[in-house]
Order: sequence, then C-alpha cells, then structure tokens
Amino acid sequence: MTCGEIKCKKEWHRRKCAEWNRKNREYFKGNYLRNKILAADKENKKGTTGQDRIPRTRFRLGLPWQEIQETMGLKQLVIIEYIIQVLMRRFQEVIKVQPLVNTG
Repeated sequence: MTCGEIKCKKEWHRRKCAEWNRKNREYFKGNYLRNKILAADKENKKGTTGQDRIPRTRFRLGLPWQEIQETMGLKQLVIIEYIIQVLMRRFQEVIKVQPLVNTG
C-alpha cells in the first residue's frame, strides 16, 4: 500500500516490477531469443537472392559465419550467437569479481 502520492505509487510500481523481473528471468531470455530468431527469419525472407543472409553479429571472433550457416542453418546460427553472448557476459562477471594481484 502507498500513501496515495504519485511519488509513492511510482516507487511501489518500480519495486513490484523489479521483483517480477527477478522472478521471471527465464521468460525474458526465452522471449529475447524467440524474437531474435523471428527477426532473422523475417529479414532473410526479404532477400531477393534466394540465399540465407547472415544476421549481423556484435562479435568479431573471426569465425566463418557463412560456412556455419550453410551447415547448420540460420536459426541455429542465431542460437549460437546467443550462447556466445551469454558466455561472454558470464565471463565478464567472473573477471569483475576476481581481485587484482600484483605479482611483480
């Protein structure tokens, strides 16, 4: 309950949304991946060449994306990119937690 002031209502709403988001993280992960696959598929259907277009990627890993896509398919390529994103985020979180040690 709130006192009825707009400021109190907004804070209550913010807290309830944050709580719901914490409890439903899996919903957002699945929703994000599903939307990304649908967007890549939709973008691919716009192409006039008949070939699958490689979706844009934020990662410059030097991987042969064209060959991976030809072998596995567009949807699988999007899933691989998502897995890379999750792994990189987790790796960065671990690195942030570790203390720096000067050995020299």
